[in-house]
Amino acid sequence: MTSPRATLVQVARHAGVSLASTSRALHGTGASPAMIERVRAAAQELGYRPHATGRSLRMQRTFQVAFAVADIGNPVYIEMLTAIHAVLAPHGYRVVVMSTGDTVASTVDLVRSLEGGFVDGMIISPLRVDAAFVTAVEEAAVPVVVIGRSLADHGIDSVSTDSAGGIAQAVDHLVAVGRRRIGFLNGPLDTTPGEARQRGFDAVTRAAAFTAENGGTEVAADFTVTAGLAAAHRLLDRADDDGTPLDAVVAANDLLAIGAIRAAGERGLSVPGDLAVTGMDDTDIGRVFQPSLTSVSLGSGRRGRIAAELVLGLVDDGEERGRYVTVGPELIVRESSVAPAPAHAPRPAARKEDA
Repeated sequence: MTSPRATLVQVARHAGVSLASTSRALHGTGASPAMIERVRAAAQELGYRPHATGRSLRMQRTFQVAFAVADIGNPVYIEMLTAIHAVLAPHGYRVVVMSTGDTVASTVDLVRSLEGGFVDGMIISPLRVDAAFVTAVEEAAVPVVVIGRSLADHGIDSVSTDSAGGIAQAVDHLVAVGRRRIGFLNGPLDTTPGEARQRGFDAVTRAAAFTAENGGTEVAADFTVTAGLAAAHRLLDRADDDGTPLDAVVAANDLLAIGAIRAAGERGLSVPGDLAVTGMDDTDIGRVFQPSLTSVSLGSGRRGRIAAELVLGLVDDGEERGRYVTVGPELIVRESSVAPAPAHAPRPAARKEDA
């Protein structure tokens, strides 16, 4: 024998409030905190569980929001996802994780697929943006919030950060602790983060206040540890070949920075003794890595939370589109950059690819 499933009417009676108030309270909108607590307590006592299909049909919604990124394995996106879920779940929304692919065309196709009606809104962090992407978002069947670039001029809600300024913070820190030749390890330049972070490195190293030497840039195939390892060896090889080794590397994200630290170890260099390394994103893996990674926080969790709040406003309240929020960078200094600068004593022989 099984007990009959509790109904919304029974919850309303048990809580002593109207059916409409019960529905609003369970959705977490349009009700006072006291009402929400009262109704949810009644629902829990009765073992009430909303019927998802009936709810969707009744309200003409799926109660699903897509979160679309190029690489869900990147710890930045995991931190964003956690924050997005924390905002949306209390309002009855599930988060559907999707892959944009690594091209603009695949990202545009994904946005256009929203016509299928499988979600009520989307939060997307595209690696690459062009006019076709902007048009697709403008014409999307459901509200879309973009993380990574300001598109407010196009009437698109967006959340971004000043990663160029974050790179400047990392370079200024390295100069302040005595580093004199600083190289840059970037990801693909045709991506939003790659372009912004290269712009930041070029600007700070060309400024009159920059007292060290620009040790050049090496571009990795993507923003991963493996790509960072290969690109870091190329960057260090080139510096050694011209007779002036690097004593610091600024990496465009934490995964590239970890690749750079591995490359240094393979060459017999200590971090931070011989080579200081900084990352960007302030990820969990960077915090627990040895040595712990000096990194620029771009507020990944905060950006995810803001994006979720924006999409909720669009889906639930029909708020006007075109809002823009920016989150500032913050340098977090840890072990990978804090040792005194080396005296530039002779180093172990450089690793060569054909050795």
